[in-house]
Amino acid sequence: MSWVEAIAVTLAALVGMELFAWWAHKHIMHGWGWAWHRDHHEPHDNVLEKNDLFGVVFAAFDIALYLIGALYWEPLWWIALGINLYGVLYALVHDGLVHQRFFRFVPKGGYAKRLVQAHKLHHATIGKEGGVSFGFVFARDPAKLKAELQAQVKDGLAKVRESAGG
Repeated sequence: MSWVEAIAVTLAALVGMELFAWWAHKHIMHGWGWAWHRDHHEPHDNVLEKNDLFGVVFAAFDIALYLIGALYWEPLWWIALGINLYGVLYALVHDGLVHQRFFRFVPKGGYAKRLVQAHKLHHATIGKEGGVSFGFVFARDPAKLKAELQAQVKDGLAKVRESAGG
């Protein structure tokens, strides 16, 4: 496999992970995996959350792809690298910037502020039903997300925390 192909496969996997993460967040974490994800949506002072188990599962899958790629089919190794890079971005952006688990920085503008606003709108709902902004790195316009969330509340599809203002 050429370097150009390897880089293309890695970048495709990295971008594809945002699509997978959106799907998994909406349908697994806010579905049958809610028992692990719930504490991520509730206030707490714990260093770790049950939600962190998703990272362990995804890391184990990624390690398996690295091994299979190294032993049998090289493109899987480069796919694993793209997934791994996404995991690093996720940790820095979602855990670090949005939830401030690693550092304290409140963005005053730009895309970083948009990410934080979109994710706060996601966390405004109570329970696993309803909600907006299930991605982690791509953030839609917060004004549109707020309107979408208000429509969900009006239609009875979501409940918003009182502290969120809804």
